[in-house]
Order: sequence, then structure tokens, then C-alpha cells
Amino acid sequence: MIRAVKSIIILLIIAALSGCSGDSGGLTIKNGTLTVGVEIGYPPMEYMADDGITLLGFDISLARAIADTMGLKIQFVDTAWEGILSGVNAMKYDCIISSVTILPERLKNYNFSRPYIQTNLALVTLKNSIYDVRSPDDLFGLGVAYQEATTSNYYMRRLGQDGLKFTAYEYDKVTYCFDELRLGRVDAVLTDLLVANEYLARADIYKIVWHGSEEIFGVCMKKGNDALTIEIDKALDELFENGTALRISKETFNGMDFVSAARP
Repeated sequence: MIRAVKSIIILLIIAALSGCSGDSGGLTIKNGTLTVGVEIGYPPMEYMADDGITLLGFDISLARAIADTMGLKIQFVDTAWEGILSGVNAMKYDCIISSVTILPERLKNYNFSRPYIQTNLALVTLKNSIYDVRSPDDLFGLGVAYQEATTSNYYMRRLGQDGLKFTAYEYDKVTYCFDELRLGRVDAVLTDLLVANEYLARADIYKIVWHGSEEIFGVCMKKGNDALTIEIDKALDELFENGTALRISKETFNGMDFVSAARP
């Protein structure tokens, strides 16, 4: 009887340990599932379909392809942008696939995959703007909207530190920036070129007056999570090699290739 009880206990321990590693080999928080942090509301990278349920966008499609290549299910966690980076270190999700620019200061605190897309910052005004804005230098005295805690935020902050006087309007979602521009409450929006192109396609009232400052996006992970970083890099390499990354780019960006330049 004692021997039988011991056998049962051993079997239970083995089962528990197996449950910890599971199909994803201990790489992910949830067995057999890649949990991905995203900020929904950043078209065309990640946004909600008209049904209010279906997630769409380049990052969403790429994340699904990565998980599928790794043999995992996928679960998205919609997270406010200002807290999305701290969330991955707090292990609320395995990684972030949400247009995270690879920056030197971020590399000190987080792991990143190899780049998967290259874009630029873009400055947008209304077509009928009374101001002749052709570059960030022309924003002197104007109201500029951008999403907080983004590279647009960092860029405008640096310009301010260098002496440019402007009124900053920081919002937690880029959609609010374009709403304010449309209503004439701000004079310009600074955002990613991919996002700017999307809004130009949606409404014939905007124009891009400047673009520059190249950005590259990568999958962001907890600092020191080298095992998952390696596996995601392998998945990305496969998606680039078999043409899936390019296909997703062309499907999302009206036939345009924004991925090849990220892999020179």
C-alpha cells in the first residue's frame, strides 16, 4: 500500500513537471502558447476590425505567423502603450510585437529579435494648413501631437532640448492625434510613416510634409530571455526566407515592401 502511494506521488510530480515545460519547452509563460503584448489602436500595424472582435494589422499577422512557425498557439494581450514595455519584464506576456523601435537605451533593458521592418518618422499636416511646414524646424510656435512614450515623443523632446519652441500635445493613442489634427486643435502630427500612409489613405485631408529618421522594429522580450529570443529569431528567419514576411507586408501596405530593407 505504501509502495502504491509512493508511486502515485511520483507520477503526480512527473505530471506537474511536464506541465511546467509542455509543448513550448519552458520557453513561454503559458504552456503551448505564445502570449504577445500589443497596443490595439495603431493602424495599420495593430487595430480592431469593424466587428469589434477581430484583430488585424501587420504586427498581428506577423505574430500569428511566428507562433505558427514555432508550433504554438497565440494569445494577444491588449496593453496601454505607456506600460507595455514594463509588462514584458513583469512577465505579463512572453514578448511584444507592437511596432517597438529598437533603440540603444531599450537594448540596455530588454532583449530584441533581429529587425523585421524598417520605416521612418513622418510629419503630417492638413492639406489646407495655413502654415508652410516642410520640416520639424518649421514647427516653431506650433502645436504638435504625438503618441507618448514613442520615438516621436523622444524626437520632439530632443528638438525641444535643442531650442525648438513648440506646444506639445501627448496622447496615449495615435488615433487621438489625428482626431485633433482633423479638428484643427493641433497643427501637425509626428508618427511612423507606415501609420501616416494609413491615415492619408483613409481621408483626403492630410499630407506628409517630411519624413526622415529611419526606424527599425523588432520583437521585444524580457532582458536575459535569450532562449526565447533565439527561437523567435529562427522563426523570423524562416518567415523571411520563405517569403511570408514579404507577403504580409504587401497585403498590409497596398503592395509595398517595408520588410526587405530591415534585412540588408
